Amino acid sequence: MNKMIPWLFPAAIIAALAGSGCNTLPEPVSYYEMKVPPEKLRQIDTLELTASEAEPDKQPDAAAAEPPEQMDLTLEQCRAWALENNLGLKAELISPVIAAEALSAEEAKFEASFFTNIQYSKTDRPVGTALFVQGSQSDSGTVDLGVQIPLQTGGTLTLDLVDNRTLTNQESFLLNPSYTNALAFSISQPLLRNAGRRASTFSIRLARYDHLSSQARAKLEVITVLAAADRAYWRLAAARKELEVRIQQYDLSKAQLERARRLVQAGQRAEVEILRAEAGMAAQLEQIIFAENSLRDRQRELKQIMHKAGLAVQSATKLIPATEPDPVQYALDSTSLVDQAMDNRMELLELELQIARQVSTIDYLKNQALPIATLNYTYNINGLGATRSDSYDLLLDNNYADHRIGLNLLIPLGNEAAKSNLRRAFYQRMQTLTTRENRQALIKLEVLNALDQTEANWQRILAARQNVLLEARLTEAEIRQFEIGSRTSTDVLEAQARLADAQRAEIRALAEYQIALVDLAYATGTLLGAAKVDWEPASYSKR
Repeated sequence: MNKMIPWLFPAAIIAALAGSGCNTLPEPVSYYEMKVPPEKLRQIDTLELTASEAEPDKQPDAAAAEPPEQMDLTLEQCRAWALENNLGLKAELISPVIAAEALSAEEAKFEASFFTNIQYSKTDRPVGTALFVQGSQSDSGTVDLGVQIPLQTGGTLTLDLVDNRTLTNQESFLLNPSYTNALAFSISQPLLRNAGRRASTFSIRLARYDHLSSQARAKLEVITVLAAADRAYWRLAAARKELEVRIQQYDLSKAQLERARRLVQAGQRAEVEILRAEAGMAAQLEQIIFAENSLRDRQRELKQIMHKAGLAVQSATKLIPATEPDPVQYALDSTSLVDQAMDNRMELLELELQIARQVSTIDYLKNQALPIATLNYTYNINGLGATRSDSYDLLLDNNYADHRIGLNLLIPLGNEAAKSNLRRAFYQRMQTLTTRENRQALIKLEVLNALDQTEANWQRILAARQNVLLEARLTEAEIRQFEIGSRTSTDVLEAQARLADAQRAEIRALAEYQIALVDLAYATGTLLGAAKVDWEPASYSKR
């Protein structure tokens, strides 16, 4: 066993190096297997509902952290919480990290590799002589150490050192034990297929394009989340204003009821006026219920987008929009907006990256259609001696050297598979080019529609405001006519209803104008407002 010690020492070094390389790897995830019972997939349970019962008043728990009853919310705070907490955005921001790791793995393909091969053999073979059969015994150990370096030209460079010790009982060996070693420098270089830097770095380019595409999709998701938050915010603001209008209309119908009762008691009106006023007031309660339900829906929608801790969708916290709409008429140029959309839309950028990826694929597949021709060259220096020191001295003298050169050639007959793959890549690129033209046309249409909708909503604001002023004057006139006996309660209630509808139309016009501006910004691939948003992929520390 003492003879194996010189060869076991390199093995210990290799094991130490291999063990030290695992410290940067993340903590492994334990394996688990998920089992789903068949009845969970096949049985549909019934929904058990129980009748509502009056519950006793519950005393609030002082120790429990209850959400606030209401919260003032600005548009800027809504955006910030949406970017910080939105689950869909969090998931999308991990994609660039995954793509970056894939790119890093591809860029590591040219890393050098250390290799070793340790062998020990002991043989005892019968050898026939002129007189008898005798045993030929040998004791041999070999250590082969080397470094292999992939080249960006597509070839492989190898540096190899072999150390061998042989001990035998054969008297014909002049050196016993004998030490031989060899230092070899070899290179293998493709000449046609897989030759050149473009072919060898093909997978790196694809991984880089995938990384850029993932960032484009993440940016698009950021814009989408912000646009959704803005839309939900203005819808919530409109829903709350509409509820206020419904309550105001209820108060007006209540005032009409009191007015009718006063006149009936004075003997100036018939009692039917009281019934008409009561019926009108009861009808407003239903509208208030509808408005409150719509407001709760809008609050849940915004809470879902923000996903703020303490503001769960089922929480009772009332969100009070603190940012008032600021309708301003803008001078909008359709040509510049379309050009801006073509520059900023991430869908077009992703298609451009896909086209670049396909162009690189076509170039690579053209290379793969070539014959295989590989040039191999090896330069080998030999050493021999009765001791290991003598053998290495002879090796360093470089008196005995070998040269080997060879050419391997493989020409496919027909090569139909490579031709079909190349044609398929051409067709895919043609398909993507057509998709890009179609997407450009759709984006142009989207920008122009958003532009027209913005201008139309501005006109709606002006018309709605004028209508509110006229309906308010008409309502006052109907009340005066009722007091002198020329109109009934029904006429007054109808005038109040028209006033409420006009106010609701103005509220909706204001909200939809703000939403139209958001849609216009989204169509051009930008954000509404002066503040810019810088995003970064999710980062995770490596263990």
